[in-house]
Amino acid sequence: MGQTVFIPRELDANEPRVAASPDTVKRLAGLGFDVVIETGAGTRSRIPDEEFAKAGAAIGKASDVAKADVVLKVRRPGDAELKSYKPGTAVIAIMDPYGNDAAVAALAKAGVTAFSMEFMPRITRAQSMDVLSSQANLAGYQAVIDGASEYDRALPMMMTAAGTVPAAKVFIMGVGVAGLQAIATARRLGAVVTATDVRPAAKEQVASLGAKFLAVEDEEFKAAETAGGYAKEMSREYQAKQAALTAEHIAKQDIVVTTALIPGRPAPKLVSAAMVASMKPGSVLVDLAVERGGNVEGAVPGQVVTTANNVKIVGHLNVPGRIAASASLLYARNLFAFLETLVDKTTKTLAINRDDDLVKATMLTDGGKIVHPAFAKADQQPHVEPAAIPAKTMVADASAKPKKTAPKKLATPKSPSSKSKGIA
Repeated sequence: MGQTVFIPRELDANEPRVAASPDTVKRLAGLGFDVVIETGAGTRSRIPDEEFAKAGAAIGKASDVAKADVVLKVRRPGDAELKSYKPGTAVIAIMDPYGNDAAVAALAKAGVTAFSMEFMPRITRAQSMDVLSSQANLAGYQAVIDGASEYDRALPMMMTAAGTVPAAKVFIMGVGVAGLQAIATARRLGAVVTATDVRPAAKEQVASLGAKFLAVEDEEFKAAETAGGYAKEMSREYQAKQAALTAEHIAKQDIVVTTALIPGRPAPKLVSAAMVASMKPGSVLVDLAVERGGNVEGAVPGQVVTTANNVKIVGHLNVPGRIAASASLLYARNLFAFLETLVDKTTKTLAINRDDDLVKATMLTDGGKIVHPAFAKADQQPHVEPAAIPAKTMVADASAKPKKTAPKKLATPKSPSSKSKGIA
């Protein structure tokens, strides 16, 4: 009998995704694993137990996790779940460790070897394991669909005998993977699209998708990307200049999608209450960062808020989960691609190489200890997130009109020389 991989049903009521698909069940069996799926695990992702069974999985119950050598999940297991895990179990999931030091310590106490998939390095070898990209891609698509639904007007220009329907104006703030997919989706639907980002590389990416780029392109802007491809947090001065540039632009938009997130920090405030108040009645803002504090002032997690001037602020939680059937298929493939690197192909057993770069980057706990360098002292010095710069501060600074650097007008992009390469 081979080692066992267990895929549980997610306990969070807001999590419809599942960490396996019929395709990955077959692939896991090919690696030598016995696969057990908790009954009902895939129901909300449109994968009935019968489909898993046909692929070779055994349908079990929650208590079967006690026999598992590997547990694949979407979200980090809670204390109640960990009580059933045997020490040494490899647990692979989106762990969301920042600001959750007690939960990380609980993983260590349970003796499991926990891997945080969102820490996967952005290198060629790990592209197929990048859960942030696979899920952000779908979130960007769904954000535009949600925005179009709330906007309740046509997005493309339509010329009819009865007159012309103007194209909707869509503004994407943050051009990572989610933003790029939002641009592409809005363009396919016929909207006039503009976008902004603090990373210089984003300008060409935006142009390649047929949208126009908006940014204050000063010296700070030119150095606004980390070696890993993530956006750096910008200074208050830059944020003020960018706020001044975007404030007038936002007032003319029909749909605004915000996607700005910085790993390990609260979401930066990009859209102030004053900007929201300047928008036309019926306009829509979709805040994809609402779970980390939100980019839009007035956004409420899990709600669609209608302001006094009849502008809707959409704050759906777990946006990839809103299209769980698609999100689960991609996420399951991400997990399998990573787990495959942890298996000895000769013995067909789990053989974790702790010197492997992927393991070093993603391993949170091992042997009863917190081993990730960013959290190793979490039990002695709990992580405290710094506060985000409030939008009203940005607007106040912007109103001062800095003398030396005036905000630039909308940039006219040149013809793209290559296809876009997204950053979540």
